[in-house]
Amino acid sequence: MSEDKAQGRLPGTPVAIVDIGSNSVRLVAYESHSRAPTPTFNEKALCGLGRGVATTGLLPEDAVAKALAALQRFRVLCDTMGISDVRGIATAAVRDAANGPQFLALAERAIGREIALLSGTQEARYAALGVASSIHRADGVVGDLGGGSLELTDVRQGTAGSGLTLPLGGLSLMDLSERSPKKAARIVRETLAGVKMLQGLPGRTFYAVGGTWRALARLHMRQRQYPMNVMHNYVIPTADAVEFARLVERVEVDALMAIEAVSAQRRPLLAYGAAVLEEIIRVAAPKEIVVSALGVREGLLYSQLPPEAQAEDPLIVSAQEFNRLRARAPGHAEELYEWTSRLMQSSHLAEDEQDRRLRRAVCLLSDISWRAHPDYRGTQAYDLVANAAFIGIDHPSRAFLALAAAYRHLSNEDFVTPQSRALVSARQLDRARILGGAMRVAYNISAAMPGVLPRAPMTCEKGRIVLRLPADLAPLSSDRLQSRMRQFARLIGGDPEIRASM
Repeated sequence: MSEDKAQGRLPGTPVAIVDIGSNSVRLVAYESHSRAPTPTFNEKALCGLGRGVATTGLLPEDAVAKALAALQRFRVLCDTMGISDVRGIATAAVRDAANGPQFLALAERAIGREIALLSGTQEARYAALGVASSIHRADGVVGDLGGGSLELTDVRQGTAGSGLTLPLGGLSLMDLSERSPKKAARIVRETLAGVKMLQGLPGRTFYAVGGTWRALARLHMRQRQYPMNVMHNYVIPTADAVEFARLVERVEVDALMAIEAVSAQRRPLLAYGAAVLEEIIRVAAPKEIVVSALGVREGLLYSQLPPEAQAEDPLIVSAQEFNRLRARAPGHAEELYEWTSRLMQSSHLAEDEQDRRLRRAVCLLSDISWRAHPDYRGTQAYDLVANAAFIGIDHPSRAFLALAAAYRHLSNEDFVTPQSRALVSARQLDRARILGGAMRVAYNISAAMPGVLPRAPMTCEKGRIVLRLPADLAPLSSDRLQSRMRQFARLIGGDPEIRASM
């Protein structure tokens, strides 16, 4: 066993991004530079570098001091974590301020690394790549709302087009409007009126990136009592988003329900973020708002991957990593996928590309909770999958994976609460049961070890569910296996049969 796996880590060199934004300065460390980067450390300091830049043209002295102190702290943290690959970026506030170059020199000295000052076009492109690389077949317009600017980029089928940058960041609007949300709304309306990119959005999706919009989405999620605590790929229907934005604009922010979910420093920007979102919806009429937790930082990492790595499916990559770290025998999962493929092909159950993709992910995740007590493996599997840092998957599909992973361990319905059912369709729930039931048969004959399933196919044949066992595996035909076969047969329809060679 490698030292990395013994320590619960995958092989690869960790990487960190230091992101100097207009509102926050953030350090995010990732396990490795991969197609599905997993954050291992995430800390931000709300410094407000962009405060006043729109009116004075200068970075505030107190904000500069906070930012430099944060960068010095981040340098120590990177050294402590043993991360030598540290990449620094700075965006709108530093780009627009007259004293930006002087600050950048001090910042590079504080972090001990070169810091790339992104142009507005670069910032827009990386934000769009962060969305396109983490949302399956993204199609719409990406909007990255920072403290100093708003970047808009069109994405089609996962490919990012050219972007533009507008002076509509939360801090900029606060300054230009003299802290008047109504005046800010007029500024937003005038600025967005001639943006042609938004004219191509009706019927498509608007992807919201940035801390202020994530804070708005967190409030919306809490008020809905949403059954999944995952921000990435959270969907807000357009009509609901408009009503919620108007509520945030007109109500005293501290009176909003669940406001404690938003930091006190972030709250003053909520009304300005709501004003921008409302005007985008009014002008562009998107079919829905989708929140992305990934943006410029992840887009930068994605842009630096080789083409073959960019072409990988991030959901499958993440599931493979879980499988390598947690399964008893990682090679068993791919055999399970082939075994279930043969079963599905012989059945009456039609599958499309997305069904097969999700089924492969389920197989890769099927043995990740084996260390738990048998009574809790199902619920642990559900929680692990439902809350994992997966990308490339929407919430209904995530709930499907979690349910299927739980059904792999449990034949009863006790763990399936109304909340866990709420995100999946009747078809998805049925498929989760069927896939879980099939895996219960598979694990009973394979003991999670590779080399067995290819020799023991299970297929549907003229109203029968037939499991074939070669002579050396014939003793596996026990009461327990027959019970699991009956359970599965009830789910898919047919009479179970075990054919053991003599």
